Amino acid sequence: MPTPATTYSDDLELLRSSAVAAGIIASGFFRRDVKSWNKENSSPVSEADILVDRYLAASLLTARPDYGWLSEETADNPSRLNCERVFVVDPIDGTRGFLRGEDSWTVSLAVVENGIPVAGVVFAPVRDEMYDAARGEGARLNGKTLKRNRRAGAPPIIPAAGAVHQEMQAAGLNYTRGPYYPSLAYRLVQVATGKLDAVACRRGSQDWDIAAAAVILEECGIGFEDVCSGVPQFNRRDVRHGALAALGDMSLKPLVHAALIKVYGCPAPDADPDPAVPELSSPDERI
Repeated sequence: MPTPATTYSDDLELLRSSAVAAGIIASGFFRRDVKSWNKENSSPVSEADILVDRYLAASLLTARPDYGWLSEETADNPSRLNCERVFVVDPIDGTRGFLRGEDSWTVSLAVVENGIPVAGVVFAPVRDEMYDAARGEGARLNGKTLKRNRRAGAPPIIPAAGAVHQEMQAAGLNYTRGPYYPSLAYRLVQVATGKLDAVACRRGSQDWDIAAAAVILEECGIGFEDVCSGVPQFNRRDVRHGALAALGDMSLKPLVHAALIKVYGCPAPDADPDPAVPELSSPDERI
């Protein structure tokens, strides 16, 4: 397959403009009486998710008809596996928070090339925060270089599921329990800003949850790995991932990784892909 003629920067600009329009559409439903229902895995979806997904498919695939498509709200088409570049889309990441009227939901868009995210946008319309990055070109927040800021000497701030907190505390890690943001993409990019020092992700996140954040973290020098298999790979047949950790401070890696492995385990060599993980009920468990 020939190399796409567009650069990563070209793709990023397309993602940025599409994310802004998608945010406007979604915001029209925000804090209003929106229709919603549960999918087969018990996770919620709303009419806003579907409308934004349709807009993004039309906008992005019209501009790049030779790209594949992978979205949380579109039935999977295996033809994406034959595409060099693929759009990976979560039209509204953090639908639960969106439906509750919380303001940190995002539009999360990425381009993946041969399994690696090369352009990504995490846009929080209500907070007016646009995080974006193209591979090799750095990351930005609202057009300015994204820099990590933390108070020297402060205990690290780490959100995680309750069972993971128990393991980290048992191991003697001195830290502050972090805030819960329903959008995993938004949670991850806060490691790049310095508002969080690490994010411990339970098993079962999918490509659209993390692809855009992954390229932003990479461009900020933030470690982001599957605790069992290393750097995540994208656009595979099975788009689910094991337990993941984003680390702004690599000294946290031994204890954070160990806690996640203790709680979620690692697949046996040559085992089938990780089975689907049911959506959990409490916000703390859903992290």
